[in-house]
Amino acid sequence: MNNIKFVVKVNRSGTRAPEYVQRVDPTPIQMTTNRKLALVMGKFTAEDAVKSLQTSQRIPELVPVEVTAEHSGLAVQD
Repeated sequence: MNNIKFVVKVNRSGTRAPEYVQRVDPTPIQMTTNRKLALVMGKFTAEDAVKSLQTSQRIPELVPVEVTAEHSGLAVQD
């Protein structure tokens, strides 16, 4: 069974590599440049993360990813 989940990608002015939200628990939100470590979340949680990251220097966007449910857990397909 395939589901659509979201990753929050953030482009900052002045940096070359995009960053992804890794954790939303602490303040500030933890970021990573490794796409495989990005937090896969539902649409509402991802939209909340985008709202909290919006500044003049940050440009967050939702990136949909297809997730397949397997017996051992979740597998993200690019």
